[in-house]
Amino acid sequence: MKAVLQRVSQARVVVEGQTVGEIAHGIALLLCAEKGDSETTGQKMLDKVLKLRIFYDEAGKMNRSLQDVQGGLLVVSQFTLTADTRSGTRPSFTSAAPADEGRRLYDAFVAQAKAQHPKVQTGVFGADMQLHLVNDGPVTIPITIMGA
Repeated sequence: MKAVLQRVSQARVVVEGQTVGEIAHGIALLLCAEKGDSETTGQKMLDKVLKLRIFYDEAGKMNRSLQDVQGGLLVVSQFTLTADTRSGTRPSFTSAAPADEGRRLYDAFVAQAKAQHPKVQTGVFGADMQLHLVNDGPVTIPITIMGA
């Protein structure tokens, strides 16, 4: 499973001109399920995202997690994170989970997130989305969790 995490001061996702998910201070998470991933992979990813210490403490050090600061989590599916650009000029996405499996794993991730964190918003799986955000820092971190 691959993700790109961005610490944000605000973020929202829009589908067909309508805001479908919105958070203030927190994390915008672009998430992609790959072939071989499972709910266990998703849980490991979620644990990492919720506990990663990327928010400032009172001393100005990145020492607090999303849970510590009670920030929002905006989860957006993005299969293009699997892009293989090693050959040619057209990316290949063959390592992405098939759409049905990707949706199942995305939905499981979101359900786990909502069970473990009080402020979770989402995009719409498979939709053409516009993500509006203010990257705070900027802090942008790629995360890969191998399938389990």
